Amino acid sequence: MGGESGIRVTVPASLRALKSHPDLQLTLVGDSRQIETELEACGEQLSARLTLLHTEAVVRDDDKPTRVLRDRTESSMYLAVKLVEQGAVEACVSAGNTGALLLSGRHLLKTIRGIEKPAILATIPGANRNCYLLDVGANVDCKAAQLVQFAVMGSVLAESLDGLRRARVALLNIGVEDYKGSEQVKTAAALLEEHAAINYVGYVEGSALFEGIADVVVCDGFVGNVTIKSSAGVVGVINQALSEIAAAGSDSQQGALAQARLVSELQRRVDPSQFNGASLLGLQGSIIKSHGNASAAGFQFAIERAIKEARHNVPGLIAEKVAELVEIKAKSG
Repeated sequence: MGGESGIRVTVPASLRALKSHPDLQLTLVGDSRQIETELEACGEQLSARLTLLHTEAVVRDDDKPTRVLRDRTESSMYLAVKLVEQGAVEACVSAGNTGALLLSGRHLLKTIRGIEKPAILATIPGANRNCYLLDVGANVDCKAAQLVQFAVMGSVLAESLDGLRRARVALLNIGVEDYKGSEQVKTAAALLEEHAAINYVGYVEGSALFEGIADVVVCDGFVGNVTIKSSAGVVGVINQALSEIAAAGSDSQQGALAQARLVSELQRRVDPSQFNGASLLGLQGSIIKSHGNASAAGFQFAIERAIKEARHNVPGLIAEKVAELVEIKAKSG
């Protein structure tokens, strides 16, 4: 039950998710006494679908990821991932240390056959529909083959979660011309063009993330992390400006009402909580990473992402897609 606000966020978010999904069952891993205090106002119908797994051990944000395997195997994070490994739950949601969560996932769940390294996928709000960006921090340096693997994973998730027939996949680059980019990116482009099973649409620049040109945009973890954090900073500036405009008001009552409605709608559209929940793709199980400072509404969105991935069996679909591509390559080789 990690994150900056801990159970003050995760418990209310869990209760909201239970109310929204009558067939949902949740296991909360953490200090059961503290959790029970937060659950005191919970009705019997909801509590019947809640299971508590007690532990007082935690992974701190400043812990080195390797420590989770050395002396944090009784932590709430490790035990939550272990529940996925054991088949006791179908997905794990955590707001804790990203590196430790990723390492726990790789250690317990293992990577899907044909996937060298897992990647972190984030949702980018677009003008018409969302775009998925990966990797946003798991792998600083990536080989061309790994970028292709990310493309496969991202397209499977987009097609299953959003009901797309063929997700449009692009590579993030410094320009759209075919001669631009690093050798890894250019090699990845050549490999993607060979795969008819992947709907590769070419290079896109950073601005295209928000324009709906592609459904999935692939890059290495260094570029992706800088991109996602820069975008979050811009959203923060926009929200601050909108709040100042709302506080300033208008000279007329009618104008003030119209302005308030406009500001409210704009804030709703760029509200980061509705895009919370990054998927750790490439593992033999679903893990969702919530932002550490997410609100209860934001953490609920992360739970919703986990529910969707579990219902669509995203890890299984990725494994099938990778196996198909390996078979096609073997036949053509």
